[in-house]
Amino acid sequence: MIDAVRQTAVERIEIIVVDDCSQDGTQLVLKEKLSERVDRIIYHPVNRGKGAALRSGFDAATGDIILVQDADLEYSPEDYPVLLEPLVSGKADAVFGSRFMSGRPHRVLFFWHMVGNRFLTLLSNMLTNLNLTDVETGYKAFKASAIKSIQIEEDRFGVEPEIVAKLAHKGYRIYEVGISYSGRTYQEGKKIDWKDGFRAIYAILKYNLHPRRTRSIGN
Repeated sequence: MIDAVRQTAVERIEIIVVDDCSQDGTQLVLKEKLSERVDRIIYHPVNRGKGAALRSGFDAATGDIILVQDADLEYSPEDYPVLLEPLVSGKADAVFGSRFMSGRPHRVLFFWHMVGNRFLTLLSNMLTNLNLTDVETGYKAFKASAIKSIQIEEDRFGVEPEIVAKLAHKGYRIYEVGISYSGRTYQEGKKIDWKDGFRAIYAILKYNLHPRRTRSIGN
């Protein structure tokens, strides 16, 4: 993943790695082989989930634009120019990469995951009044000032609809672009399951129906 990021067309880039208490040898690789190839490594002492990892990374980032890159390469760094263009041109405050609006290559997997994602996207859109096609995408980029103006509360995958809700309610300009997607099977390490789907429903309702109860910082 580090090699793929370094080979992109982005000239000035800060790489922050968040290790969420990996138990598979990743920490050893980071310390012995990658510590000098990235700008910062953050180690969580216990596994806390994706939302917690994003909080740590966002807090540490110093650039004007922040892009989320999962280390499993389900999302390709080759799509950086597509994801970043609306931000660089000044049209957007946040850009989401959609797996459902692109002619780019997609690995074909998990019909019921797709059905669940479409349901969550519809529910989120009904409450945010947006017309996103993929609310659960993990491929996102933001103006640093936008993403740092909200305080993320979700520790796991509920963070995706939480971010959408909070950005939408603060009136930020959100764009969506088509991306490629190389999904993994559970045998290959995929983590999300049905419990995360129910948490996503809870997050959609919580952060849209009671936005004043959530904690946010400025605008």
